[in-house]
Amino acid sequence: MDIELARTFLAVVDAGSFIAAAERLHLTQTAVSARIRTLEQQFGRLLFVRNKAGARLTPAGERFVRYAVSLVQGWERARQHVALPPGREAGLSLGAEFSIWHPLLADWLAWMHHVCPEVALRTEVETPQRLLDGVQDGSLDMALLYSPPQRPGLVCELLLEEKLVMVTTAADGMLRWSEYVDVDWGAAFAANREAAFPDRPNPPVAISLGPLALSYLLQVGGTGYFRAGSITDLIRDGVLFRVRGAPEFSHSAYVVYAAQYDGEVLSRAREGLHVVARRQTEREVPALPARDRYAPGS
Repeated sequence: MDIELARTFLAVVDAGSFIAAAERLHLTQTAVSARIRTLEQQFGRLLFVRNKAGARLTPAGERFVRYAVSLVQGWERARQHVALPPGREAGLSLGAEFSIWHPLLADWLAWMHHVCPEVALRTEVETPQRLLDGVQDGSLDMALLYSPPQRPGLVCELLLEEKLVMVTTAADGMLRWSEYVDVDWGAAFAANREAAFPDRPNPPVAISLGPLALSYLLQVGGTGYFRAGSITDLIRDGVLFRVRGAPEFSHSAYVVYAAQYDGEVLSRAREGLHVVARRQTEREVPALPARDRYAPGS
């Protein structure tokens, strides 16, 4: 069977429609329909029921899902690991969200260098959607994501229960919405922040990438929510200050991998992720004294 047929089938399953799958695969809807039709002809069964709402799996399609996942993942792993660099006994690929690579991914790479020098490594930083697609189709062994959605055949293992804390460059620790930098930490954070600050005005600056927002804040000043682990040293050195009384929000990180490929190399790599995650947790920012309060500023 053509692996691209199985890959297209899984894209339709995940996207829920032929149109969305075509956009994800950078194909025309006609091409996606033709590939699914070819699969259906080979099986002699319909795999999807098409309607205005999208595409729904038939019983035959539901039975094919796990086989399609195995086909695509097996091929990708074979393609990556057959030709290893000299002196390497195994290979591993890991991706991470833009806002999670530092310090977690950087520390993990150093850990692997010292503990698993025989493993060839490939890493990439991408969007959550592309990372999940990579793990599902086998082009990635693991991915580091914040609050990932569940997908068939993928394991989401809790790695780090981190916090988002509000900090400011102002030494008085006062909250001034006129200096607030809005960072996109996902839908859950946005909902929690809206509940905590229902009268918050529209921010003057919005930045989708956490490290970029932090760099901006350090250069021009202001206030914003950032990962506790990434700003510990800045608070200790008096560069940033906790905003008095501002609520903290949970921001849990997960390692995602395929259930049927939990081998020795993957287990050791996951062990390394947990080691560096624990080290990061130990460096988390201490809470403000209970007596401290904030007063909304201008």
